[in-house]
Amino acid sequence: MKPDIHPEYHKIKAQCACGNEIELGSVNAEMKVEICSACHPFFTGKQKLVDTAGRIEKFKRKYAKHFDKKDSK
Repeated sequence: MKPDIHPEYHKIKAQCACGNEIELGSVNAEMKVEICSACHPFFTGKQKLVDTAGRIEKFKRKYAKHFDKKDSK
């Protein structure tokens, strides 16, 4: 391997928006992430629905007749 061409490797603590810190190695001096295994819905089992621009209500209005017919049977 050629000398002096590889980046410097650091031991850092990656900080999540939830406050969790994870120690890891990286070529970056610091790292900040928005979501980690402590707050991700897949790992926590808690599903968060984020309704952007009323998409859920729009879907419910569009298929309201279909669901009404299905419920009445």
